[in-house]
Amino acid sequence: MKIFGIDPGSERTGYGCIETDGFRHRLIDCGAITSPALTPFADKLLAIHTRLAALLLQHAPECVAIENLFFATNVKSALKLGHARGVAMLAAIEAGVPVVEYSPAEIKRAVVGYGRAEKHQVQQMVKLILGLAAVPSPHDAADALAVAICHVHSRSPAALTARRTAARGKPATSWRRYRVAR
Repeated sequence: MKIFGIDPGSERTGYGCIETDGFRHRLIDCGAITSPALTPFADKLLAIHTRLAALLLQHAPECVAIENLFFATNVKSALKLGHARGVAMLAAIEAGVPVVEYSPAEIKRAVVGYGRAEKHQVQQMVKLILGLAAVPSPHDAADALAVAICHVHSRSPAALTARRTAARGKPATSWRRYRVAR
C-alpha cells in the first residue's frame, strides 16, 4: 500500500510517499515545495497545487494523509496555512485519492508514542522507522513522512494484527515472543 503524506505550509509544503505492508515501511519519495520569497501568495498556492497534482499522478497512492490545522494565535498565518491545506486537499481529490486528516498530537503519538514529542524526536523516529541513513531534509519532508506513517499506525488494530498473523503464521502472545517476519 502506498501512502502519501502532506505537511502543508504557505512558505514550504512538505510531502512524502511511503510503501508499506502494515509493519515494514519503505521510503519512495520526499521533499518540499517552495517558492521564492517575493512570489505573490496566489502564485504560491498554484505552485503547491500543480506540484502535488504531478506527484500524486506519478506515485498513484491509495491514500493521502494530511496534517490538520492546529490552534494558532496569529490569524493571518492560520488563514494562509488553511489556504495551503485547501489546495493540497483539492489536488488529492482531483486525483481521486481519499484524504484523511491527523492532528499534530495524533501524529506524534503514532510515530513517537508521546503526543507532546519534540520535532527532533519525530524526525529521528521517521529515520529509524524507514531505515534511513539520515533524517529526511528539509524538516517539512520529515514531517510529511511522519503523517504518512501515522496513517499506517492509526489503521484498524484488528486489520494490522491479521496481517502480522498471516505473515508469521501465529499471533504473538507477548512482546517477548514478537518476531519480525523476514
